[in-house]
Amino acid sequence: MIMISIIHKKCQGLPYLELIEENKKDQSLPLIVFYHGWTGRKENNLTQGYEIAKKGFRVVMPDALFHGERAEDPAENHQLQFWQIIEKSIEEFPKFVKLYADQGLIDGDNVAVGGLSMGGITVCALFTVYPWIKNAVCLEGTPNPVAFAKILVDNLPGIEDVPQEYIHEQLAGLNQIDMSLNREKIAGRPLHFWHGTADDMVPYNLTKKFFDEIQGKDFAKNVTMTTTPGAGHKVSYETTVEMADKFAEYFAK
Repeated sequence: MIMISIIHKKCQGLPYLELIEENKKDQSLPLIVFYHGWTGRKENNLTQGYEIAKKGFRVVMPDALFHGERAEDPAENHQLQFWQIIEKSIEEFPKFVKLYADQGLIDGDNVAVGGLSMGGITVCALFTVYPWIKNAVCLEGTPNPVAFAKILVDNLPGIEDVPQEYIHEQLAGLNQIDMSLNREKIAGRPLHFWHGTADDMVPYNLTKKFFDEIQGKDFAKNVTMTTTPGAGHKVSYETTVEMADKFAEYFAK
């Protein structure tokens, strides 16, 4: 019988949950950091964390900026700061890795990332920025934040009242974290996408177009994608299990 512990912790003041098999707490294991979606919180993704931890991994699930324990008001009030939230997660990610590396609790340098929706977008950005991340799974996110940002901005209520300078400032750093503009940075690492074809929040076609365009490229030889016809912006249990299986497959190699 597998018993998974859920432990509330802080890393330099940043709240997170650690999910791990009870009898493996002091073992050096692959570390997988999992990111929640827009308006969500770390507790929303306990199913995902549980399925990954069952495979024998240590799972860290942080709250993003303006979310969960870090929220001072509704996350919806920070729509224009959406990309700032992701950039903050990119900045904070190495702190979690260092915390466990310093304690000798990471198996070698085996670090991976997973996430859904905004967390999936974060995953693609992290994978682009940090070449030492071993593998990743992106659920209903996008590897194309520049194109997605344009869609978001065009559909924001009251956007015509927002100064153009402010919008430009919020979007300025996206080119560097855009996987679709930095494709070679995948560098042969395993990466899996899942997306529902009827997603009305993060467009399926952006992910599918990117995946199709990189087919046959050497840097993308370990990139895979599955889709669920008719599925909307919701990760099913079956997709969650598929994600956990992917991590197990990647770290078994």
